[in-house]
Amino acid sequence: MAKRAATGVLLGLAIGDAMGFPTEFDDVARIAAKCGPWREMALALSGGVAVVSDDTQMTLALGEALREATAAGSLTAARMEPPTRAHFLEWWASPDNNRAPGATCLRACENLSRGGRWQAASQLGSKGCGANMRVAPVALVPGLDPVQRSGAAQLQSALTHGHPTALAASDLTMQAIWLLAQGTEPGELVSRLREYAGANRSTYRADWLGDLAEHGHDPDPASFVARGFDECLAALDRLDAALASPDPDAEPCLATGAGWIAEEALATALYCFLLLADDPPAVVRRAAYSSGDSDSIAALAGAFAGAYRGADGWPAEWAAAIEYRERLLALGAAWDA
Repeated sequence: MAKRAATGVLLGLAIGDAMGFPTEFDDVARIAAKCGPWREMALALSGGVAVVSDDTQMTLALGEALREATAAGSLTAARMEPPTRAHFLEWWASPDNNRAPGATCLRACENLSRGGRWQAASQLGSKGCGANMRVAPVALVPGLDPVQRSGAAQLQSALTHGHPTALAASDLTMQAIWLLAQGTEPGELVSRLREYAGANRSTYRADWLGDLAEHGHDPDPASFVARGFDECLAALDRLDAALASPDPDAEPCLATGAGWIAEEALATALYCFLLLADDPPAVVRRAAYSSGDSDSIAALAGAFAGAYRGADGWPAEWAAAIEYRERLLALGAAWDA
């Protein structure tokens, strides 16, 4: 990737996360009181470091697991699941796991820690954005074919968030990052995602998910996965309506949702990106300056901006200050090479 898109995605995700972490759980009035106008929002530093949340921590866990899995050969579910489980559990047990992690991830990791089949640990009732906030590395691993990318995106979600909408939103988030890194223009992105959702709407990836769908309440696996893609397509409908009358100065969560659930995190992050695609710092500022799940929305928006503009789209001083910088850069360099 000539523009160092992998590095751009990982830095952008972490920068967005660090930008939104201090504003999560705040309404816009409180954000304005402590941050000033959104276009001038600073990257918060603590001891010179831009501190990130569990979003970046889990992205690194997945990325480093994928690096191990692909070192062993072609990526399959059998090669991916053990290191991903291990890295998720390492994160779960770490003293650094103190950044307001999601309850679903914590419950699922506790279940995974007991051993056994991962399908029994998965939380089928949850479609929280913890499913897709961390999926970006799947889009960046070189040499994967479309089925491997889709299967891996859905599997990493299903280890914790087994709801079909969590799976579909993870798949679509991954696809958005991959398309942008491959040169898709922002104006074409939503239509390409709709095409992808339509083509994959009823495809249950049994080689990757095993019998997960049997734990749901759908008549068959195709209905299970279609339920998820249909909810994501409805979120894209809201996104299209918002883009028909775009307003960068309006609160984005009012247009496309607060982002606590996976399909809304995708739609609202896409909205912030598409409003300001040529200005990556403005993308993460707009996303973080929001009343919803600000760190996850801004992390995803930053990943989209980084995929589109590459590593050079981020201010050097921001990239230098980000927590876990060396690990992020190591993954990015390996995949950009």
